[in-house]
Amino acid sequence: MSSENADAGHEHEESSVWDVVVVGAGPAGASAAYAAAVAGRRVLLLEKAELPRYKTCGGGIIGYSRDSLPPGFELPLRDRIHAVTFSLNGRLARTRRSRRMLFGLINRPEFDAGLVEEAQKAGAELRTGVTVSRVEQHGAAVPDRRTVAVVLSGGETVLARAVVGADGSAGRIGAHVGVKLDQVDLGLEAEIPVPETVAEDWAGRVLIDWGPMPGSYGWVFPKGDTLTVGVISARGDGGGTKRYLEDFIARLGLAGFEPKISSGHLTRCRSDDSPLSRGRVLVCGDAAGLLEPWTREGISFALRSGRLAGEWAVRVAESHDAVDARRQALNYAFAIKAGLGVEMSVGRRMLKLFERRPGLLHAVLTGFRPAWNAFAGITRGTTSLAELVRSHPLAQRALSAMDR
Repeated sequence: MSSENADAGHEHEESSVWDVVVVGAGPAGASAAYAAAVAGRRVLLLEKAELPRYKTCGGGIIGYSRDSLPPGFELPLRDRIHAVTFSLNGRLARTRRSRRMLFGLINRPEFDAGLVEEAQKAGAELRTGVTVSRVEQHGAAVPDRRTVAVVLSGGETVLARAVVGADGSAGRIGAHVGVKLDQVDLGLEAEIPVPETVAEDWAGRVLIDWGPMPGSYGWVFPKGDTLTVGVISARGDGGGTKRYLEDFIARLGLAGFEPKISSGHLTRCRSDDSPLSRGRVLVCGDAAGLLEPWTREGISFALRSGRLAGEWAVRVAESHDAVDARRQALNYAFAIKAGLGVEMSVGRRMLKLFERRPGLLHAVLTGFRPAWNAFAGITRGTTSLAELVRSHPLAQRALSAMDR
């Protein structure tokens, strides 16, 4: 073969390999694809469902989520929240209000589709209706040490210099990386259409109810003519969680309205020593078990970890040997642990406090203005649980007492 033909063959081989393949087109995957595409890389985004698709999720967009969106992204807000009603298993209800917006509410199908569209505008290619069966970093399907083979259920193989797993906590990529999970919770949710008169009562206000089981709570999030009503508790008592939702809906006077959608979902938090990468494969969002352990808030964690995964996947893709690829993957893990990992650690301690003393937490939030201001700061994104604990010695002592 002449040198000219050899060069042409090499170029053809390179063009058949994607720089970054992202598996899963939720907030984490779309953010990763956007970050890698903005950097000028060839990016393929794979999604097993057809978009838009429904996801069990309250749909709250706090300040950290807004700050992590692509520039110019218009949030498809269904409501802007200025008030929160807190109750203790239906009792002692009290409403706190704010002149400034606390957070916004979205429907996940619209939100996720919008993020995917931003990734496509940045240059990422989308393929839907595609299921990944496995990932291979060695073997016959892998042409060299710089390449990862993503094998699809139909037998097709997609080659990449780096892979980002954002396919959920039960997905293939997390299993490949060896993600370990130490907290699993069951969330149940109903999307309930309501008459205009009922919708008006809820406009601009959410309800958070501290539930009857340790660590459980319920919520009502208004979205125009529909109320998103849900509860979450530790997995293991599905019957009790279902009863809590039924009782919660009945207490609210909503039992007479037929839900448009009833769904359930398991949320899974990573253990502290869980890996975030393997070779040229990184995981983010739910696939990495990244979410806030107390509230189980996952959208901001997905957006932030997805952006970081996309940025570091570019560096992994540029690595010419296994040593450099591992170095870049470890840098990604360090960035996650230094930020989201610290927040998760504080969240675990807050969950312990909440499990033992829900009444105390309710009393502090509803009767102690600095606590309400802290809650408002977290929802607006001006502070975080970790920052609050670092800056308040009293909070540090309270959480330390929970560790003993």
